[in-house]
Amino acid sequence: MAAIGVHLGCTSACVAVYKDGRAGVVANDAGDRVTPAVVAYSENEEVVGLAAKQSRIRNISNTVMKVKQILGRSSEDPQARKYITESKCLVIEKNGKLRYEIDTGEETKFINPEDVARLIFSKMKAETAQSALGSDANDVVITVPFDFGEKQKNALGEAARAAGFNVLRLIHEPSAALLAYGIGQDSPTEKSYILVFKLGGTSLSVSVMEVNSGIYRVLSTNTDENIGGAHFTETLAQYLASEFQRSFKHDVRGNARAMMKLMNSAEVAKHSLSTLGSANCFLDSLYEGQDFDCNVSRARFELLCSPLFNKCIEAIRELLEQSGFTADDINKVVLCGGSSRIPKLQQLIKDLFPEVELLNSIPPDEVIPIGAAIEAGILIGKENLLVEDSLVIECSAKDILIKGVDESGADRFTVLFPSGTPLPARRQHTLQAPGSISSVCLELYESEGKNSAKEENKFAQKQVVLQDLDRKENGLRDILAVLTMKRDGSLHVTCTDQETGKCEAITIEVAS
Repeated sequence: MAAIGVHLGCTSACVAVYKDGRAGVVANDAGDRVTPAVVAYSENEEVVGLAAKQSRIRNISNTVMKVKQILGRSSEDPQARKYITESKCLVIEKNGKLRYEIDTGEETKFINPEDVARLIFSKMKAETAQSALGSDANDVVITVPFDFGEKQKNALGEAARAAGFNVLRLIHEPSAALLAYGIGQDSPTEKSYILVFKLGGTSLSVSVMEVNSGIYRVLSTNTDENIGGAHFTETLAQYLASEFQRSFKHDVRGNARAMMKLMNSAEVAKHSLSTLGSANCFLDSLYEGQDFDCNVSRARFELLCSPLFNKCIEAIRELLEQSGFTADDINKVVLCGGSSRIPKLQQLIKDLFPEVELLNSIPPDEVIPIGAAIEAGILIGKENLLVEDSLVIECSAKDILIKGVDESGADRFTVLFPSGTPLPARRQHTLQAPGSISSVCLELYESEGKNSAKEENKFAQKQVVLQDLDRKENGLRDILAVLTMKRDGSLHVTCTDQETGKCEAITIEVAS
């Protein structure tokens, strides 16, 4: 028997297998160790991976990319609305659910995001993992971002099961990164703090992890959706467009087909510049029959992307400040995500942590799936497992805050469950309300650490309201709120008027 670990990202997917005491990434049918998470639809077939990505220039409206950003989300979700606006493939709401509208000429199809994810998982299973193992291997561990809600987790798991996988567990990406390097296994009784730096195709996620007695705990996390590999590629493509304009007096920035060609060339050049000092970009008939040939040096690329690199370092500094750590408190830094292989970025991180070991011996885009495969090996109980069982604790994904009023009457928010709080957890908080009012409403909000609570960030539409309270001429009344968050993210809230004992309670089934 063997076990499989799968990481489905926004731009790419990667699969690793655990067999004979070792975990390793498996190449796909094209010989690549990472598969583009792209699905293209035509009249008679569904194409997944590199072929779908290469055909997007001529079939962009029927090519689905970044499906993970919309998986399990509703049209009311801010991230889903942003995705719908940016997607080249039309997304509509049909029967209360989001669908891709695919027009192949003969008919119009409406495709669920879960079906797109299923096709990607099917390719991972049939053409990659099983072809390498030579058997019908089904047991899999799948990784999810730390801020994924229950609905997103359920949708991802259902897509994997529809592809024929037996899903053993969903684990957080930072935990998988630590498992890949066996952190916490060599000295299981020693406490250490690890910073996991994940720079993927569309976003940056930085987490501080506590490792103690083989248990991984996320203390704090910081995510920025405006930094990722696609942003580096876009920056380089814009530079190539300006060079073409300088040489041929034509601005191609408004030409979608030409810009897509430049994006493809910029992406290849970006990957080359991680190992070479320069890369050549040649495009046949880029615009009005004009060929384009441009050489880009690594120094030029680093200069162009310097603002993005600085944002990455600033995100680390914000996380350390948010979690109350300094660079000296961190014992190791783990790099994961394909874009973290950029040499200049690695040097900036080394400069920030001069005394800390930087773990990058495993290719960064393979770290997370390897960790997932090791976890899968743990769960199926391999006798020759090289690492001991490691517990992964469920944690709250975002800060949960309670709204109150200060002495001046202004709104005041108090964090009850900081992001990374191990679940289950229980908190109590005493609210003060004017004795002259006969009803008190308890409001809960959520935020991602650096973002302050806003009206649109209410934790749930449900509210706890204490009504028909006895009025007091003077003074304040004390309201005791007791909140219990369970492992699945559901929250039970009880409010009690301390003077009269009047009590109300609600349960919010799923935390976002």
